[in-house]
Amino acid sequence: MKLLKLLIVVILVSSCDTKNQDTIANKKDYNKFLVAKEIKTSSKYFDLWNSKIRPDSMQLTSFGVVGGEYNRYFQQTGDIEFLKKAEKSLKKAVDIANIGKPVFYRALARNYISQHRFKEALQLTDSAAAIGGDKSETQSLYFDVHMELGNYQLAETYLDSLKNMSDFGYMIRLAKWNDYKGDLDTTISFMEKARTKAEIAKNKDLMLWSYTNLGDYYGHAGRIEDSYQQYLKALEIDNNNAYAKKGIAWIVFSNDKNSEEAIRILDSVTKTYNAPDYFLLKAEIADYINDDLVRTKNLDEYFTRVKNTAYGDMYNAYNLGLYIGETKQYDSALILARREVDNRPTPESYSWLSYSLLKNGDKAKAMEIMNTYVYGKTFEPALLYQAAEVYKANGEQERVKELKGELIGAIYELGPGMEKQVHDL
Repeated sequence: MKLLKLLIVVILVSSCDTKNQDTIANKKDYNKFLVAKEIKTSSKYFDLWNSKIRPDSMQLTSFGVVGGEYNRYFQQTGDIEFLKKAEKSLKKAVDIANIGKPVFYRALARNYISQHRFKEALQLTDSAAAIGGDKSETQSLYFDVHMELGNYQLAETYLDSLKNMSDFGYMIRLAKWNDYKGDLDTTISFMEKARTKAEIAKNKDLMLWSYTNLGDYYGHAGRIEDSYQQYLKALEIDNNNAYAKKGIAWIVFSNDKNSEEAIRILDSVTKTYNAPDYFLLKAEIADYINDDLVRTKNLDEYFTRVKNTAYGDMYNAYNLGLYIGETKQYDSALILARREVDNRPTPESYSWLSYSLLKNGDKAKAMEIMNTYVYGKTFEPALLYQAAEVYKANGEQERVKELKGELIGAIYELGPGMEKQVHDL
């Protein structure tokens, strides 16, 4: 199961300086948010616009509004069907729009980013750029897509073209860029500025975005108490926010060492939120405390959900972790890793390819890929651990020693179950 621990880290965290040994979370702070509430996936506003759509409809505004509402429902429920319905509405809007077409191209591109269809998202962005419209919106989208595709030099070019320190969107992208470069202090500084701007404007959506992202970044920096407080602030705005609850559950698990409580928090989330990775995280925590019943139940739930073809490539990385760490299907892992590299040639994808090659016995090729595409190009502890294993297999003890030193400082992010594996490197 250690590969699953690595995978959780890729999603949740990226680098760490110190670890707070003190217990942080208090049930009294968050219990009121754990009451399961039915998520409303309709409204008078939605029903009004949806009623205007007919099989031969040309109601452009209706398709745009309905697509946006479906996307919102996806964010609230984690139900992939809403994301696919949003795609359908936005594709229809693109087809029939004569005026304002770039707006719908960009909206559909962002939908494809959520589905991990990055190359298609880039094509749509190109289409929006070819027509014109809001140049800064298109350049922002170009930055986002190229970061997902690992085209970092191009992404930086678009970021430079956006420079506007009074713009929330620019500041959060500048934060993301500095996080990619490993400059966590600068990342946090820009995100704090963005948070302040959102609070002054009293924009709840941007405040929520700021709090959850700062919760992550503070965790990266070992500022666990600050991370916890940001997640609580997010929940004050959106009582049902699954991501903030997952952040608190990670603090409870990794910092406070209270696995049962972490699972209780996540159980409250999965009553109404359907994303498969939450079940995988519960299985991971249960594995740490040797609760085979809870572990197996949640793994089965994950496998059942990801069989839905609507997910496409969204869970490739998670499935890679399972193929290698759980089912030992190394051949399947190698096939999927190659597919993921083709889909998004980032250091993360290449690291999985290298690791899959190692498990298939090709340690020389694994090191070649790690040297070329991963080492020195990422600061994520999960990927550094994979690199350390590849280098260890190839007798590169000096590099293993160097990486081990960094990983020991990142145990909070890697999770308590990884501590022994790191020390055994």
